[in-house]
Formats: sequence, C-alpha cells, structure tokens
Amino acid sequence: MSEARPPFPPFTRETATQKVRAAEDGWNKRNPQQVALAYTPDSRWRNRAEFLEGRAEIEAFLTRKWAKELDYRLIKELWAVTDNRIAVRFAYEWHDDSGQWYRSYGNENWEFAANGLMALRRASINDLPIKESERKFHWPLGPRPLEHLGLSELGL
Repeated sequence: MSEARPPFPPFTRETATQKVRAAEDGWNKRNPQQVALAYTPDSRWRNRAEFLEGRAEIEAFLTRKWAKELDYRLIKELWAVTDNRIAVRFAYEWHDDSGQWYRSYGNENWEFAANGLMALRRASINDLPIKESERKFHWPLGPRPLEHLGLSELGL
C-alpha cells in the first residue's frame, strides 16, 4: 500500500467514529487538494444528482462547492457501520454570495478500500434556507472544536 489512511477496515464503532471525525475535520478545512487524497484515485461519487469519478473530478467539484458555499461549517455523525462500510448523517451551514444562510442536511454511505481510502461515496442532501439568527454552528472557520456540540446534542 503506497497510500494509507488509518483506521483501516474492518471497522468497529470506535474506529468508524474516528474515521467520521477525520472526514469532518478535513472537509471543514476546505482544501480540495487535501480532501481528495482521502479517496482512492478511482473513487466514485454520487453527490445529489452529480456523478464523479477520480480525484481530479472530486477536487474540481470541491473547488466549485466551496466557492459557492461560503463560511461553510460541517458536523458529521456516525449512523451505522459494518466491515468496510460506514453510514453517516450530517448537516452543514453556509451562505451564498447574497448573504442568504442555509442549513444543508444529508446522509452519506461510504465504502472503503483495505488501505483506508474511500472508494465509494453516495450522498443525499437537502438545503433549507435559514435566518442568520437560526444558525447553530458557531466556531471559527476550520475544524469544529471538541467542546462544540454534535448533531444529536443540537437537536438536529
């Protein structure tokens, strides 16, 4: 394995939770090149109605995403785990260039290669316009601080 990203499958609840938090932290850094390295070179995605294959397409997608979704903050939570598969639920808050805030809710199904890189990602996401006063994700841009509440604790 020239590339490896522990923890490796088969996952336990504990190692799956570590994987979910690592993914959350990576996405909250909003660095498309760095995030793309967590996926196999031939990784396949379905994100909403978009189908992607390979790191170059993932990187281009994330570059477009974070140019549109400003002040992006994400929380992921483990939903289920078996062997090399993890299911998560997530929510993220962001605003567009007009200042309209959104909370986007979704679910992802992940499948991992033996080296711990994600080979398959299927995401379903819905956007809800919110008022700035309704925001729940308050931390400086970057990874969520450990003391910040998760989705369940926030009632999401």
